[in-house]
Amino acid sequence: MLARVLLCLALVLASTTAVADKPPPTLDELFRTLQPLTGDLARYDYLLRTLPRLAPDDRPIAVQLLAGVESELGLYNQAILDFPLKPRLPAGLILPQPDAWRAVDAADTIAGLAAGRRIVMINEAHHDAHTRELTLALLPRLRALGFTHFAAEALGDHDPELAQRGYPDVGSGSEYLHEPLYGEIVRTAIRLGFVLVPYDGASSDPTSREKEQARNLYQRVFRQDPAARLFVHTGYAHVDKAKGRLGNVSPMAMQLQQLSGFEPLSVDQTVFCDVGSDNAFDPYHQLVAAFQPRRPIVLVANTGRKVWSAAPKQYDISVILPPGIPLSAKPGEKDAEHTTWLSFGLSGIPVQATKQKPARPAWLDLEGRRRPYPIDASLCQRKFPCVAEAHYENEPDGASAADRYLFGKSGERESLHLFPGRYRLRAFDSEGRSLHEQAIVVADAAPAPADAFKP
Repeated sequence: MLARVLLCLALVLASTTAVADKPPPTLDELFRTLQPLTGDLARYDYLLRTLPRLAPDDRPIAVQLLAGVESELGLYNQAILDFPLKPRLPAGLILPQPDAWRAVDAADTIAGLAAGRRIVMINEAHHDAHTRELTLALLPRLRALGFTHFAAEALGDHDPELAQRGYPDVGSGSEYLHEPLYGEIVRTAIRLGFVLVPYDGASSDPTSREKEQARNLYQRVFRQDPAARLFVHTGYAHVDKAKGRLGNVSPMAMQLQQLSGFEPLSVDQTVFCDVGSDNAFDPYHQLVAAFQPRRPIVLVANTGRKVWSAAPKQYDISVILPPGIPLSAKPGEKDAEHTTWLSFGLSGIPVQATKQKPARPAWLDLEGRRRPYPIDASLCQRKFPCVAEAHYENEPDGASAADRYLFGKSGERESLHLFPGRYRLRAFDSEGRSLHEQAIVVADAAPAPADAFKP
């Protein structure tokens, strides 16, 4: 599955300096070493050790991989700061203003627009798990509307027992499923009765891959069940209904519409999301200042029902995610500026790194439905780095964790965020050795404040 992950972004610019004490490893050597490392902590440890030795032109791919595994290990804000991708906006874009637009709840609005649709598609940034929160909220709403099939880019073709078992494990698909919120998406889809649809292809060519994905969705859903209604969770520009963000390549959504005859409702949430920039004048922060989102929002015209999209030819709806990264840097703490990345129409921005480990984002409570469960580095028995994770009490260690966090040194304190219920709390080191295990109970959540569900 590592090769599939690498297809999602092909970076072409880096400006760093390699360590010259020995010949740098090649990308082929990097991939060959990573491939058998099934443990996320082992992959993280290897990437950290190897990154400084890579040639400058090879580092961006490794940084992308590192950000992905950081997200899978619960270091959500660290992943974004290490790989601060921002898509290029359409030329001449005029940002909406409160005198003409109002903020409304994204999940409710998308569900309302989906009522008459056969296909709904929503995208994610693979290393930013915040772009999975909205999909989790949409699943019960779309199921109630009669949607029957749920397709996820991370699912593979080699786990026929997944639906019966009820949870994803290490054999269910790509490494993305190791991230707890993606695992929760799959659990929820199964519990609600969706038919799960793996659809990603094996081609390394972008044109062939988009075509293969669209063909797989058509054949596995609409050819088998002409009355089906499909919800697709995918990455980046796969949701687009016109060429543009992938250059001259026809995106998956565009090709699926041609095959099925059904126009998808396409939702983008990778453009207006937090990457830790302190630039108050970039488009994202302008929209945050104007509309003050506290949960995923969309903008609706004050007159009429038009929903705003930054690129309406490509996708129907632009989601604005609330800020997730505390601006905790202090003067004098700057280590370096990150490289500026370029990729598939995506561009990075310089982000200042600080010596402080960024706090976990507030959105992990899922609007009060999950409770914080305090943990600290004593679980690691002085073996660092180590991962502390909670599993549902009836699920094995190989299942996607309910939540997890990577401890790097003694004295660290954090919280896992868990739905009320019973869990196994365990800690393990980079070789997979168990360091701690105990049963825990998370009490029912307290009632949410009266204003908790305002945008």
